[in-house]
Amino acid sequence: MFPAAPEPFVDLSTGINPFAYPMPPLASEIFARLPESAQIARLAAIAAKAYGAPSADHVVVAAGTQSLLGPVFSLVPAGAAAILSPTYAEHARVATLVGHQVAETAEFDELKRSRLAIVVNPNNPDGSLVSRQTLLSLADQLRTDRGLLVVDEAFMDVGPQDTSLVPQVGRGAIVVLRSFGKFFGLAGVRLGFALAAPEMADRLRSLLGPWVVSGPAIAAGASALANRDWIDTTRVHLATAAMRLDALLHAARLQVMGGTSLFRTVRTPDAALVFFRLGQAGILVRRFSDRPDLLRFGLPGEERAWERLRAALLYDNHGP
Repeated sequence: MFPAAPEPFVDLSTGINPFAYPMPPLASEIFARLPESAQIARLAAIAAKAYGAPSADHVVVAAGTQSLLGPVFSLVPAGAAAILSPTYAEHARVATLVGHQVAETAEFDELKRSRLAIVVNPNNPDGSLVSRQTLLSLADQLRTDRGLLVVDEAFMDVGPQDTSLVPQVGRGAIVVLRSFGKFFGLAGVRLGFALAAPEMADRLRSLLGPWVVSGPAIAAGASALANRDWIDTTRVHLATAAMRLDALLHAARLQVMGGTSLFRTVRTPDAALVFFRLGQAGILVRRFSDRPDLLRFGLPGEERAWERLRAALLYDNHGP
């Protein structure tokens, strides 16, 4: 799209932490052997502690949350599925492939009339939150009707921890998805988790089969999720960077309408023009075909990336 743009591009189109977890060196045998069940069990125990799950029996390890969508949505018979929207598009696509009749809705009460209810919390792209008690009430109703609530907490690592539904997954009729790559900045590792009551977790493991994650992914996850100091420090660092991004967007006269510490979403009638001008400057942001007035900005990493964004935004608003 932008063949004359300066390179390298500054890719702000994702919500991935640009300050990645510093991976320790990996032993060569990790690449030469199949993962052992004891290694996966150890990672599940570490993840249970990090996310606040009742036990490792509630944790299913997988090669990214994308690979979990189909198996999770298959836990209930095909029927009416409702997705609190607008949000991440893959949930609707995969639920349809599984056989559900999918409806996307902005009305939370519509979820109560479905067999499968899907909520992204915090939401992408606006960062909106649904309270834990509201979600638990919905899960209670779905449980009575033999339905399932799926809560995608991909960005909960930078959200309010008392909103997470992970500690309550043992109640049943709840599956929580947690992404590893976004917060830790290691999307290429392909690691994610489903958290559910033990009997439901067992069903998911059977659907996924053996060796679902690689040895290097297990090692990366075990190291990062156990590093509480890095996690706590990074949450503060990301919050500070997000405030800096807010100030820059405000100076460019762009209205921030939501987000998390990993991204900010702006609303502007000039979204197409801003996207084009940034692209000409070698900066990619996320646009939305169904919401042409929105743009999502990830966090720049290096200082020169911040400077390129600042120069492009201020030129766009104040230049010739």
